[in-house]
Amino acid sequence: MFATETAVYVQGFALSAGLIMAIGAQNVFVLTQGARRHRPWFVAGVCTGCDALLIAAGVGGVGALASGSPGVSGLLALAGAVFLLVYGARAFRSAFSGQSLGLDENTVKPPLRAILLTALGVSLLNPHALLDTVVLIGGLSSRLDGHGRMFFGLGAVSASACWFFSLSLGGRLLAPVLRRPGAWRVLDVLVGLTMWGLAAGIGREALERLLA
Repeated sequence: MFATETAVYVQGFALSAGLIMAIGAQNVFVLTQGARRHRPWFVAGVCTGCDALLIAAGVGGVGALASGSPGVSGLLALAGAVFLLVYGARAFRSAFSGQSLGLDENTVKPPLRAILLTALGVSLLNPHALLDTVVLIGGLSSRLDGHGRMFFGLGAVSASACWFFSLSLGGRLLAPVLRRPGAWRVLDVLVGLTMWGLAAGIGREALERLLA
């Protein structure tokens, strides 16, 4: 039982880590706030809390609705596997095209209220974040029972927390490196490999459910 729970936890962690590392508005905001030392702990905490709420909604809502039907859960998992393939392809395309971040530290620190509203906006009003947490993570967790979905969600939330706090607090040290496109190419390749590896495993399990 412990081995199964650990495997599900790791799968949720890997899925969330692969999704969250892709360049997006939320990550750019967390990174720049960390690089500029604009309340990095607070920003990381708000973004982690928002992700935890969205993941809980997905795992507890979408997963619970689909878990009663093997056919529905299989279709959701298969759709998620296809999405992961596309997501991985986009990461590889981004790696070949190259991206970088322009960080200017000579800016006036915004008030706490402005930081909070921006953090909430990039977390809760971000369509990519909603798709990743509520739809994708929630849908893929539907193949598990209630106990498994809990550990899958905990793994996903843990990855989110680790990433945001590492990104925020390490922003100042990473800023000089992340100005170069080469660093983002390596990151995007790792994201692509993670997404395709997860897609293979989830897709195989989805087909087994549909053909059972």
